[in-house]
Amino acid sequence: MKVVRSARCSLTLATRSKRLVLREVLHEYGRVVNWFVGKFWTRKWTKGELLAKNIVVPGTWLSARLRKVAAREAIDMVKAARERDGEWARKPVHHGKRMHVSSTIAGLRPKREASAFDAWLHLSSIGRGLRMDLPVKFHRQYHKLGNDPRARRLESYILTEDSVQLAFALEVEPPRRTGPEFGVDTGMNTLAALSDGTLLGTDMRTLVTRVRRCKQASLGQKRARRALHQRIAEVAKEVVGLNPRLLVAEDLMLLSHGRTTQRRVSKNLRRSLGAWAYRDWLDRLRQACETNRVRFEQVPPAYSSQRCNPCGHTERGNRKGEDFRCRACGHTDHADVNAARNLLDRFYGREPNPAREYGPGFQREGVGG
Repeated sequence: MKVVRSARCSLTLATRSKRLVLREVLHEYGRVVNWFVGKFWTRKWTKGELLAKNIVVPGTWLSARLRKVAAREAIDMVKAARERDGEWARKPVHHGKRMHVSSTIAGLRPKREASAFDAWLHLSSIGRGLRMDLPVKFHRQYHKLGNDPRARRLESYILTEDSVQLAFALEVEPPRRTGPEFGVDTGMNTLAALSDGTLLGTDMRTLVTRVRRCKQASLGQKRARRALHQRIAEVAKEVVGLNPRLLVAEDLMLLSHGRTTQRRVSKNLRRSLGAWAYRDWLDRLRQACETNRVRFEQVPPAYSSQRCNPCGHTERGNRKGEDFRCRACGHTDHADVNAARNLLDRFYGREPNPAREYGPGFQREGVGG
């Protein structure tokens, strides 16, 4: 089985003039992508339709080759938005901060003499006759993947103003058939609460608070975010280090787009989710599972924190902070652990039904006749 891994490498050793030109290219690329998004939003296009006559963009100086790359990305953005949010989908926007290119636009070249960087990133076919050679500094992840005999570097690049992301195809073995099965609940106080009662990443709130208290886009906030992401990676390794056969996590992706922008989630929670980078957590956990032969699944999280795992009674009043006490059967547990058990049961379709367990006359204590 093949999976794709990425390694982010630095372009900060490039001269200021080169980075300014790259910024201009990225800005124009983003504008062109948004033009194509507007064109493709009302009618479904396929990449096979991207002929020369269909990729003409008024007022742009980008080459036909790069315009075609932009059109391909626009198709992917539109498709992802519609698949994620369905009828509530909103037109996606490219902010001109990154550019996806292949070997037709970019390529790594070896350096010719000793220097502070490791390779040249050569860019061509940009437009206006532009050709650029940017110095690339390899990071630890690149060396780790580059030295892995199972990995093969792909001719695919994601460019930003100060970095380039390189892709590797990694050959991994299929998931193991033995070991425990865990539901994994993700929270602000505990990053990973497992269905067997294990709590990992109990220092998350401190790290998130540090990010939120820093000035937006400041050096202090960047350091705080790096510390947060490093801790997320450590917890993901701790989870798979328990050698499970299966991990079932909650699918939190819908919290990030339609629901938050439509004010269905409070402002404080939106800010926390943004700083907390739960997307990074799920990506790290998924990648750790793939590398360590663990099956990774996701299920909807609806009411998992309010449902009593033994009896199935669901009520907001069951949970108070980290304490769970069922108002029907009296069951007590750590709230996140109870939710993790519900996620695992939901994956197998074995969530309890109160009417089935206690009969049709089942009622919550103190409510009803």
